[in-house]
Amino acid sequence: MVSDFERAMRKREPREEDLIRGATGDWEIILGLEVHAQVTSQAKLFSASSTKFGAEQNSQVSFVDAAMPGMLPVINRYCVEQAVRTGLGLKAQINLRSVFDRKNYFYPDLPQGYQISQFKQPIVGEGEVVLDMPDGRTVVVGIERLHLEQDAGKSLHDQHPSMSFVDLNRSGVALMEIVSKPDMRSAEEARAYVTKLRTILRYLGTCDGNMEEGSLRADVNVSVRKVGAPLGTRCEIKNVNSIRFIGQAIEHEARRQIDILEDGGAIVQETRLFDPKTGETRSMRSKEEAHDYRYFPDPDLLPLVLKQDEVDAIRTSLPELPDEKKARLISEYGLTPYDATVLIGESARADFFEAVAKGRDAKLAANWVTGDFFAALNREGHSIEQSPVTAKQLGELLDLISDGTISGRIAKQIFDSMYKTGRDPSKIVEEEGLRQVTDFGAIEAAIDAVIAANPDKVEQTKVKPQLAGWFVGQVMKSTSGKANPQVVNEILARKLGLSSDG
Repeated sequence: MVSDFERAMRKREPREEDLIRGATGDWEIILGLEVHAQVTSQAKLFSASSTKFGAEQNSQVSFVDAAMPGMLPVINRYCVEQAVRTGLGLKAQINLRSVFDRKNYFYPDLPQGYQISQFKQPIVGEGEVVLDMPDGRTVVVGIERLHLEQDAGKSLHDQHPSMSFVDLNRSGVALMEIVSKPDMRSAEEARAYVTKLRTILRYLGTCDGNMEEGSLRADVNVSVRKVGAPLGTRCEIKNVNSIRFIGQAIEHEARRQIDILEDGGAIVQETRLFDPKTGETRSMRSKEEAHDYRYFPDPDLLPLVLKQDEVDAIRTSLPELPDEKKARLISEYGLTPYDATVLIGESARADFFEAVAKGRDAKLAANWVTGDFFAALNREGHSIEQSPVTAKQLGELLDLISDGTISGRIAKQIFDSMYKTGRDPSKIVEEEGLRQVTDFGAIEAAIDAVIAANPDKVEQTKVKPQLAGWFVGQVMKSTSGKANPQVVNEILARKLGLSSDG
């Protein structure tokens, strides 16, 4: 019988660009990710304790979270709805009956001695995530499952010279473990997958995706094989909490495995950790199999049963998701796939663009939003919400360009002033005298002065008409960029004896 894993393996032909050159030939990387996404919820999965980040240690712990004897878990219905919402957003099958199991293992920060998770019967089944790669390729990554589980606490080893402490604030926080099929073939695809998954979760409002706060982290399964060869033994890199580190960890781990195999060694299936300081992975423990955990259904929790109309109600409340939004921006505004992809990266970005573009030239709006505006945000480290320039103000700036009040060059100057001061563009134009000069007489006088001062350039332009651009630049410079470029071009062409259309 062909397994899902093997089916996934067969459906993609390797690309030259993704192969790693070794001493004995080319190697292919096979990647699957298990992403742990913290459910956006005020309370934990089985208790009413707060999930607020950054609280004082052990200040958000109920008797259930601390595993006091006799305490019983009570399912948080909102977390269940969030998992269903995520499953629908991943175009996945929703299982109307799922079961919570006990996954037995010991850690100091797991007082129960087991983790409540879903093993055989998860709440969400197969789905998919579509990746739009920078080179224009589309890669479809299958989702194997999504299951709900509770997080463990946190061991603190740096608070005392001879003792370790345990903080149970995270104990019991709801996680969605989203398991991909092994459909990725490069670190680039893995980074694109986590980025797209995070975008979808943020659109849905089911996970804030803040990796620096531990809300999203990934276990990365890496194996290598010669092209066409059977699958290799995989190693799992645990708890990687940055998209950049995911890429670095994959590249190091793949090369490590190749070096071992080419030296005649064998890969040991194990769990490894990534060290960002060295850029290397190191062994953590041998890889456990499911039977090591002695899974069994949690006797304190009944099977989780959903009604189809409950699922349907959640489906009708879904927002427009990134893929659908991208398709609409392309069809409705005539944007390029690249511009649309940049804009849908965050729903706030797309909303900002649509507010600017409403009733205006969409291409001009897209150029300004993805160009000068995003550049300024990145330069200053601002989010859309922190931007000193509003969509209304940027729209006004575009109106001033479109009606000929200012030139595109002056618009950039005005935008910089808007970003620094928050002033409206029309006010800046009036206060700083930046209105575009359209007076034919004034522009003609400026052109005559430039021509008179540069007779040699005039002669050269007769042989090489492209030099007319130099005259345009000189006239714009002499008018401080305020001359109407179209008028300048028309008059200049006439005076130099050139065709006005170039």
